[in-house]
Amino acid sequence: MNMERLETTIAGVKLKNPVMNASGTAAYGQQMAQNIDLNGLGAFVIKSTTMEPRTGHPWPTTAETTGGWLNAVGLKNPGIEHVLKEELPWLAQNYPDLPIVGSIAGSTTDEYVEVAKKMSTAPNVKLIEVNISCPNVEKGGLAFGTDPEVVEDLTRRIKAVTKKPVLMKLTPGVTEIVPIALAAERGGADGLVMINTLMGMEIDLETRKPHLSNGTGGLSGSAIHPIAVRMIHQVRAATKLPIIGVGGVGSAKDALELMVAGAGAVQVGSANYGNPKACQSIIEDLIPAMDKYHFDRIDEFKSED
Repeated sequence: MNMERLETTIAGVKLKNPVMNASGTAAYGQQMAQNIDLNGLGAFVIKSTTMEPRTGHPWPTTAETTGGWLNAVGLKNPGIEHVLKEELPWLAQNYPDLPIVGSIAGSTTDEYVEVAKKMSTAPNVKLIEVNISCPNVEKGGLAFGTDPEVVEDLTRRIKAVTKKPVLMKLTPGVTEIVPIALAAERGGADGLVMINTLMGMEIDLETRKPHLSNGTGGLSGSAIHPIAVRMIHQVRAATKLPIIGVGGVGSAKDALELMVAGAGAVQVGSANYGNPKACQSIIEDLIPAMDKYHFDRIDEFKSED
């Protein structure tokens, strides 16, 4: 099997294949490493990290629902200093050749900028993913991803403090996605990640209260896959920026669909909850799926970086 057919690049970073986990679905890698060899991934995306530790929302924070999962973890993370001291060195020691995508988040523009600056000091972090689209926090997240002027300014300020490629992670919770993508491009973004979760709710009929302690949560899984396909297709028609597609990727066929729409790589999110080997299975199935659908190389539909 010619694995070179799976090679691709995102914002100048070479990946052995186009499959990686989505931020927040595998923490900092230790648990996923118990089920699969992380070296088999195209890249590994760490949990969105903030300046200070965040405890997140109280349990219950996840619920299986129609066509996917709801989650309201609330950007729980140990803070950037701990990540730089413990988590990223662990990944570097055990997986020295694995590109790491450093996902960052913040409550203010200054926090985003400072976390980006610090994350950039880690040698194994090859790409910075800026989460401006989390629907499960009161401050930051989604609030930064719905206003084109804010997106452009934030992108520009982050680009000013790092030499590493910056990928802006976009929310589907807007009337029009293209203006947001173009704002990121004007700000100097090196690429886009799309889409994040959609805000949803599920009610327990026994208690007549929401299943999640936060009330609402981010909907992920197969239910949002067609939305991701549509939005990626729209954005690809408007910009040549590299796109990492995410949203309901549970099979090689799903991954190829996002790539035909315009993505150069994909992230696997909620599929990991039901199958801890989902990423590995998708990678193994890619070449047979490519042969079935007459793909020569995985990057043949990717826009030029």
